[in-house]
Amino acid sequence: MADITRRLGWRHLRGAPTAHVRHHRGTKLLHDGPGLSFWFRALTAALSEVPVDDRELAMTFHARTSDFQDVTVQATVTYRVSDPALAAARLDFSIDPDTGVWRGAPLEQLGTLLTETAQQHALDVLARTTLSAALVDGVAAVRERVAVGLGAEPRLPATGIEVVAVRVVALRPEPEVERALRTPARELIQQEADRATYERRAVAVERERAIAENELDSQIELARREEQLVDQRGTNARREAEEHAAADAVRAGAEAARTVRLAQAEAERSVKLAEAEAERSVKLAEAEAERSVKLAEAEAERSVKLTDAEAARTVKLADAEAARSVRLARAEAEGAREVGEARAQAQAAWLRVHGEVDVATLHALTGTRLAENLPNIESVTVSPDVLTGLLARFGTGERA
Repeated sequence: MADITRRLGWRHLRGAPTAHVRHHRGTKLLHDGPGLSFWFRALTAALSEVPVDDRELAMTFHARTSDFQDVTVQATVTYRVSDPALAAARLDFSIDPDTGVWRGAPLEQLGTLLTETAQQHALDVLARTTLSAALVDGVAAVRERVAVGLGAEPRLPATGIEVVAVRVVALRPEPEVERALRTPARELIQQEADRATYERRAVAVERERAIAENELDSQIELARREEQLVDQRGTNARREAEEHAAADAVRAGAEAARTVRLAQAEAERSVKLAEAEAERSVKLAEAEAERSVKLAEAEAERSVKLTDAEAARTVKLADAEAARSVRLARAEAEGAREVGEARAQAQAAWLRVHGEVDVATLHALTGTRLAENLPNIESVTVSPDVLTGLLARFGTGERA
């Protein structure tokens, strides 16, 4: 398919090397050839693209032999367009100027033409051939007849088509007929297989008989050798028992000597262990005594140091307490002196003030001071005698 692009109302076509492009404008042919590239206007251009490469057309069709058996033919025809101008004139290879796609289906028309032509010549050959002959020589006969028929077909050169090659892939009957045709050969093969099986069985029986005879001879020889083996085993057992007894005696003597040596070694080791344990105990006792003496001396020295430190601390505390007591006594004496002087000054001032005021003021102050120092009185009972005397006193006072 050609590659067409758009630019400002113009179109640009770029063809492939295997595509023959023809460009007409009106009745004038402007471009003609494969692999072209040119600009054109879509409204005035008529374009055709004809493939010139080799193309494969696979076909499958049914045919009938002279003995009325249906067969399937599978073939492939290789063709190409040898005259693109003639093909473009006979078939519709025109393409759309906007997309480059064929407007029609020219390759399908070519495929139909080739298939029908090849099928016609194949049917001719097979209609005059029996099924067995068709299965044996039918592929070559059909290929040759189709190739000759396509080469002599006048419509193909008139359309610009050239047939390159014809291949017949297979020619097969119906499945049931094919199975029936395979039956005689299958039966012959089965007969050959059965004959080979029988011969193999006869050979196997003969070999089994020979094997049985060999086994019988082997059993007789084995029984004779077993008898010899029993005698030899008895002799070997006696010799082995004697050797075992001698070995046991030697082993018992060696075991007794080893036990004595082990006992002696154990006694010596026990003595050495006891001596080492005693020496270790003495050393431990001496080390313990020395450690106890050192600990006692260290403890006594620590007690003396603690006693000296405690005595010095007590002396320092006593001195500090005495100095504090002296300072406190001096402070108390000084405070008492100052308080006494303050009180004396206050008393002198008080006496000086009271000596300057009149008697009535002193009586009032005395009453006020007395009232301040009296306890709380909730109720007062005044008898008539007291009230009469007070009233008489108040009257006398007013007159005075």
